Amino acid sequence: MLLDAQAISRLRSHLEHLYGDDSTAALETLSQVLAQYGTLTRDEEPSTWDERDVALIAYGDQIHAPDKTSLAALGEFLDGAGFDQLLNTIHLLPFFPYSSDDGFSVIDYRQVDPKAGTWEDIDRLGSNYRLAFDLVLNHCSRESQWFKDYLAGKPPYDEYFVEADPTVDLSAVTRPRSLPLLTEFETSRGTRHLWTTFSDDQIDLNYASPKLMAEMMDVLLFYVQHGARIVRLDAIAYLWKEPGTTCIHLPRTHTVVRLMREVLSMVAPGVWLLSETNVPHQENISYFGAGDEAQLVYQFSLPPLLLDAYLNEDAGPLTAWLPEVCETLPGTTFFNFTASHDGVGVRPLEGLVPNERIDRLVEAVKQRGGAVSTRKRPDGTDSPYELNISYLSALGEPGGMDPTLHARRFLASQAIMLSLRGIPGIYFHSLVGTPNDVEGWKSSGIPRRINRHRYELSELESVLGEADGLQAQVLEGYQHLLKTRIAQSAFHPEAQQHPLVLPVDGVFGFVRQSNEANQQIVVLANLCGTSRSVDLSVIEAGPLSRDLLTGQNIEDPTDFQLQPYQVVWLEAKSH
Repeated sequence: MLLDAQAISRLRSHLEHLYGDDSTAALETLSQVLAQYGTLTRDEEPSTWDERDVALIAYGDQIHAPDKTSLAALGEFLDGAGFDQLLNTIHLLPFFPYSSDDGFSVIDYRQVDPKAGTWEDIDRLGSNYRLAFDLVLNHCSRESQWFKDYLAGKPPYDEYFVEADPTVDLSAVTRPRSLPLLTEFETSRGTRHLWTTFSDDQIDLNYASPKLMAEMMDVLLFYVQHGARIVRLDAIAYLWKEPGTTCIHLPRTHTVVRLMREVLSMVAPGVWLLSETNVPHQENISYFGAGDEAQLVYQFSLPPLLLDAYLNEDAGPLTAWLPEVCETLPGTTFFNFTASHDGVGVRPLEGLVPNERIDRLVEAVKQRGGAVSTRKRPDGTDSPYELNISYLSALGEPGGMDPTLHARRFLASQAIMLSLRGIPGIYFHSLVGTPNDVEGWKSSGIPRRINRHRYELSELESVLGEADGLQAQVLEGYQHLLKTRIAQSAFHPEAQQHPLVLPVDGVFGFVRQSNEANQQIVVLANLCGTSRSVDLSVIEAGPLSRDLLTGQNIEDPTDFQLQPYQVVWLEAKSH
């Protein structure tokens, strides 16, 4: 595409911040990449969202079948269960050839892993669903051709990775792992120490090189060309390295996000950026920028806060947090979730609950068969970083739980997530109620595998075919939640949200109101294993008529009964 003077000026301003005197050469390199692409989407204006926007998060090889590719099996399973009518987006976790971390150590950014399928399979999924791809932009695999060429000293790959002097003090660097920050490699130019933030198989990429930057911009646009309408920026917080700093959330990292947003506005204005930063809330929402960075930001505080609320039967911290997420900048919203391919982050609880409650949460996860991953603190000690457990198992009890009550408790947590301001993201294993995969964890030695089970299609059909089984109840309940949710204008991602402070222990609540003020829904959740009575007349909302989930009419608003672990979506009468 040809860039006009205004576009060149906008790109130049970002590149000057990143590269200073080298910005002119950087602009030329980036312009050469953009010249290869025309307009990649038919949208002349940025896409908008509404209450029908719901995303499923799944691996490309999530389901194995003997007679079809995994991607084809995933699509057929979803369509067969009617999810093509209940959700409109599939976030495919990295489906590229990889060497570790179940896809997040990418060998080749431009190929589909044969174990998952082909680009044709991706195209077929894209005909029924909006697609989200991961851009694993902080690092790539040591088995990649890029890294092999780096070791051999071939340009431009000789500047693609971050070299460091091991004698330099890097103790200020924020660490997401209890692993060495630098890894030693033998190259054609002698021994080099390279930055490896996440593992020695995930070699950090050097964005101080304009050539690497242009390469990754090309990958970004290649994904859009192949159907990505949401691009998830994996581990974006750690992107830019400056010794002597924390190397997290640095100003140049935010400039890179703004640069990507600018590039997309030129060639694909209908594509959204989704930032992934497993950090405390205020740090997390910094990736909205001034409305000029990511359109979507993960709601990382929600998964641990919900667990804390249910395990303590206490809505206090959740209620106190809610006002912080009631408003976002125009054109931005949260990506709400409870579970993902990673564990439940602990850092997003910082400042939201006392340390002793974090300790209780960690112990509760261990009692329910989970693991706890740690990170290295600046003082050299380890602290909890991530809770590795299936969200379903986390909401069970150590000695087991009645399947119907367990399903209700779990689905209640999902109903809260689905009704909060933002776009819901549902992990595949939450959709089908997968419990802890302890064998997957123990056999691999990788704690995250406890929540990354891959199904044989026959196995999945079998467990979901048990009519009274836990997983079948979860699937059926989820289908009902989604069918109800996507019909409510009050659940628009930017519809108003008001917290409720209720005089009833163990009950969490808030109000959603559509932007057109034509619908109001009061969400109430009983976090406890015993019934609760709520006086609805004290809630500042319109006269409440019925629960959308059960169809139950409200007979006595002064004594509305919430059963154990029940969630209701109470609709106000139309005026």
